Amino acid sequence: MKLNAKLVLIMLSLLVLVMLALFMLNQYSQDALVDEIEDSSQEISKAIQLSIADLTSEAEHSRLMDYLGRARKKGINEINIIDTEGQIVDSSNPEKIGKRKDLKKLEKGVRRVPPSDRRATILTQKPYEVVVPVIVGDEHLGYVQINMLLDNIRDIQRANFIRRLMATCIVFTVGIGFTIYLARRYTDPIHRLVEDFKKVSAGDLSVTFHVEGKDEIGELSLAFNEMVGKLKEREALEKRLYEAEHLSRVGQLASGIAHEIRNPLNYISLAIDHLRNEVVGQCPNRADEVAALADKVREEVRRANYMVVNFMNYGRPLKLRKARIAYDELLDRILPVLEDKLAEQRITVVRAVSDDLPELVIDAELIRNCITNFITNAMQAMPEGGTLTLRAEQDPRPGWVRLGFEDQGCGIAEEDLEKIFQPYFTTKDVGIGLGLAITERIIKAHGGEILVASRSGVGTTFTVRLPMEDVKACTAVS
Repeated sequence: MKLNAKLVLIMLSLLVLVMLALFMLNQYSQDALVDEIEDSSQEISKAIQLSIADLTSEAEHSRLMDYLGRARKKGINEINIIDTEGQIVDSSNPEKIGKRKDLKKLEKGVRRVPPSDRRATILTQKPYEVVVPVIVGDEHLGYVQINMLLDNIRDIQRANFIRRLMATCIVFTVGIGFTIYLARRYTDPIHRLVEDFKKVSAGDLSVTFHVEGKDEIGELSLAFNEMVGKLKEREALEKRLYEAEHLSRVGQLASGIAHEIRNPLNYISLAIDHLRNEVVGQCPNRADEVAALADKVREEVRRANYMVVNFMNYGRPLKLRKARIAYDELLDRILPVLEDKLAEQRITVVRAVSDDLPELVIDAELIRNCITNFITNAMQAMPEGGTLTLRAEQDPRPGWVRLGFEDQGCGIAEEDLEKIFQPYFTTKDVGIGLGLAITERIIKAHGGEILVASRSGVGTTFTVRLPMEDVKACTAVS
């Protein structure tokens, strides 16, 4: 419902409530007034009957004094019985018995008379006088005069006026309170929207306003959330464009540097072969030692050259050369090269490879680079030593295997978990931040995925899930 419709409905409700309350109070006052008038009329009739009975009877005891005590409650102040000569033969006021009344001034019926006490004009209504002739058969016996003060009726009218006034005040008080409540209810969301607008204008796009109802406030809240969403999209787009431009510039620079690095790597590789031949010829007793050392140097040079090539071709599609290979065999090629560094940092490697693990269908060279990168990252995370666990087992999901790399290092900050696979992102003093980005790209090229779990000060676990494929169906994949 629209806000205008709600306000109109509220005003109509208050109007109907006031009219209903006033109608009910007016009906109640009319009924009370009618009842009071009926009671007064009955008392007048009763007083007339008693007066006629006293006038026509020969009893010496007057019942007017006894009756007047009850009649005063209904406004009857005085009852006089007057004969045809104008003499008061009986009265509720004994002092008036025997006095005379001017019959010419005695008006029959009901009339209003001035009060004997002027203060009564302020405290009560003007008194009324009822004069009724008494005729029995054809004989006129006299008159009955009744003086009344209709204070009860005025009290009823005054009470009804007070009730109407109080009812009106209560209705309007409730209406004002309800209006204040609605004003706060509808202005509070507007105030919150203003505060949220200030936050958004200050650059905070994490603000989301809760939409309540379908009125103007709800539409404004929905429009606000849509605006914030579009601002977020625009900010994300600008951020991506900036990052793309930045990566393009860094990539061009790094590609040139990497191209220059390949020349000394090739020279080092040739020099190692030459030195090995020379040393083995001159020191045949150390041939095995020199050959092993030369192979490690060549392996490091090959790995560095391979990383340079991947770095230069980062934006190009990967060409996978899949083949069947056992995971233990893959580790046997990697760990000897890193053995000295692991021992130097007092890092113990635990191999937890399941016995029923099938052979992997992968590009061994690329996956070897990924595993080496995981181990290198774990070594950098444990400068004081620790345990590195290499797990491999069949995944609960049929047709998949799961590889795990669990260290006891410093862990990764929660705010950095979403960024570790971004190109050129690194928290280390050395490195260019492409290791995990290239690793993720290789794993995804194999149809797998990487999961990471880390606790600061406890360690990090990387989990790689790879699909098992038929080697016959594995050709060069781009």
